[in-house]
Amino acid sequence: MYSKVQKRTNELLSKGNKSDKPSQYVDLILFILILLNITAVCLESVKYLGKEYKEAFNIFEFFSVVIFSIEYLLRIWSAPSRDDLGSSSGLVKRLKYIFSFTGLIDFLAIIPSILPYFFGGLDLRWLRVLRLLRLLKISNYSSALEDFFSAIKAEWSSFSAALYLMLIALFLSSSLMYIAEHNSQPEKFSSIPETMWWGLITLTTVGYGDVSPITPLGKIIGAFTAIMGVFAVALLTGIVASAFANQRAQKAAILEAEINDALSDGVISEEEAQKIEKLRKELNLSPEHSKSLIDILSDKK
Repeated sequence: MYSKVQKRTNELLSKGNKSDKPSQYVDLILFILILLNITAVCLESVKYLGKEYKEAFNIFEFFSVVIFSIEYLLRIWSAPSRDDLGSSSGLVKRLKYIFSFTGLIDFLAIIPSILPYFFGGLDLRWLRVLRLLRLLKISNYSSALEDFFSAIKAEWSSFSAALYLMLIALFLSSSLMYIAEHNSQPEKFSSIPETMWWGLITLTTVGYGDVSPITPLGKIIGAFTAIMGVFAVALLTGIVASAFANQRAQKAAILEAEINDALSDGVISEEEAQKIEKLRKELNLSPEHSKSLIDILSDKK
């Protein structure tokens, strides 16, 4: 009975599927609460709103912290029933969750509101801003951030090479621009580190216009820097996009291999279907993707 309640709690707090309506409702409630919290933090920063509705904001904050704290404690308690945390003991699984990316985000979502009770002298403005970290709690229902970091890790050699080229371009353009513009604009190009502000915004194609060259040589250097920036940004974007596409293709290939194995006898048993569904959730692929693969592979058989 205890393990069943634990397992059901984990199912309710995990990303729900179409067949589990209560889990979907829990997801929706928590998702709406997260968005309301972000809205409240933003509105509270408006001086007259923060002053006029201070009590209402405080009540809503207290309610939110209670809900998020209960959710965090329940996630820790139900962690032993999670298959994605391996086959370790209950204590190890709980520690794995606590120190995982989502576990740390869940903790950071509540700690800014608790700290003032223990350290009254803290700057509340910083704590209000830290409450915006609750937006990252959506990672409990989406693997977007984890996929991003995994994609960067998979293509780290290419990504680091592109960053290295970007760094060379930054130092080179800033140094040349300092030489060209220092005498004409000593207040804006006072040193190479100061000039790096211009180099960075030019290479990233932002170009605020607050600092710009006025000498002929400076304009030529600026033009080449802008062109290098376009190439550098395109290179970095291409690497990340390619890594995302490769990662999704790998996930689809893993799921396809599992379905192929299940269809080796021509029929997918109940146990095999559960195994496929479990793998689909771990890979964060849609049910429609899994269903279409099964249909296509079944026709081939």
